[in-house]
Amino acid sequence: MQSLKVAKFGGSSMGDHVSMLRSANIVKTHSSQLIVVSATYGTTNLLEHLMELSKGSSYEIVDQTISKLKDKHLEICNQLDLEPIYVEKINQIITELCTLIKGTFYLNEITPRAKDRIYSTGERLSSTLFQGCLQSVLGNQFDVDYVDARDFLITDAQFNKAKPIINEIEQRSAIIRDKLINNPNQYFVTQGFIGKTIEGETTTLGRGGSDYSASIFAEAINAAEIQIWTDVAGIATTDPRICTTAKIIHEITFKEAAEMAIFGAKILHPTTLVPARRASIPVYVGSSFDSDAPGTWIKENCDYKPLVRGITKKDDQGLITISNPHMAHAHGFLAKIFEVFQSHDVSVDAITTSEISVAMTIDMIHLSNQSFIKNLEEMGKIRIERDYSLVSIIGNKINTTPGIANKIFNGLGATNVRMICQGASVHNFCVLVDQNQGETTVKNLHQTFIQ
Repeated sequence: MQSLKVAKFGGSSMGDHVSMLRSANIVKTHSSQLIVVSATYGTTNLLEHLMELSKGSSYEIVDQTISKLKDKHLEICNQLDLEPIYVEKINQIITELCTLIKGTFYLNEITPRAKDRIYSTGERLSSTLFQGCLQSVLGNQFDVDYVDARDFLITDAQFNKAKPIINEIEQRSAIIRDKLINNPNQYFVTQGFIGKTIEGETTTLGRGGSDYSASIFAEAINAAEIQIWTDVAGIATTDPRICTTAKIIHEITFKEAAEMAIFGAKILHPTTLVPARRASIPVYVGSSFDSDAPGTWIKENCDYKPLVRGITKKDDQGLITISNPHMAHAHGFLAKIFEVFQSHDVSVDAITTSEISVAMTIDMIHLSNQSFIKNLEEMGKIRIERDYSLVSIIGNKINTTPGIANKIFNGLGATNVRMICQGASVHNFCVLVDQNQGETTVKNLHQTFIQ
């Protein structure tokens, strides 16, 4: 049976006509028959800006911004020398956008449902262009068809952060799988990030959801491989912008990669690996700007499992401490606290407990949710601290290796540590530090364990 490959290209890989041609040639070289694309570089931010403008600005400014978006994509279309049908498709999508924006402008309100429809414009524009680009690169002996992801990636109705309905997606994707298996010259181009409810309403998976889309599609068609093409050559031992001695990791396990993604590594969306791991599909991360450079393979098992694989940093962390004397020897107290977190859709990154207190780190954006804070105050006296970085040491057997804590604190030097979280996973050791000490902490720990 033919091995199916899914390739995903990010915004930088869709940035202009040169980037698209380069990405199309990667598809040709690797025979990746299902291609998932993000919006062209900067487009999602432009759409966000457009939505803000539609709430109170003059419509002339709104119209100028839409024209800027339209001109950007028509210019790429012209530079790729695509047929007139692609110009028509671009104009149709822009016309739909104009209608949506006019509605929000005159209502002076943007609902979550309207946001998702507006957001979807970016991926629909880029996938239209890339379909034409790939067809010209592959030639007429190949069939390159446009697939509207919304017809296959079915989600719940949680707009702006929808959850996929896996069984429904698999059933609908059977037709894609069969066509690809039966015709090696068949290629499909579709969109990341967007989906649709059973009732037909457009949804999005949240920012960064294109990687997740690729993984969902790969699971649904029983692909043998997922390729994530970005602007860097794989996953590094830490952020190269912080530490110039960072090294590319050529092989990493699903568990390690998931920990790195959750705790701050920017290369992969944290949810990307869930479908891939569930279906045991290896994931390759490489650079579309240098496709010959060795990237990173993410697999279930690796031959080389170092004590420390990488160092990550997650900024803008808040620390919430809840104290209640009645917590001592009381059953169900933590459960009640986490019910509050669940009801407000807030995730905890690190947690420590004492006899009468529990301390948790969360993204600071949630601290502005007054309802969330009020519900927590019902649990006991709360203390809120801001502007921390959660620095994580990711690796293997970290919770059973003698002397590692001593080595970590020697590496930290004079850095003040507000909280430590270790023991829940064999793969990480976390320290919470002041955000202005975050980069120094990463550099020191990278030098201690990896250089």
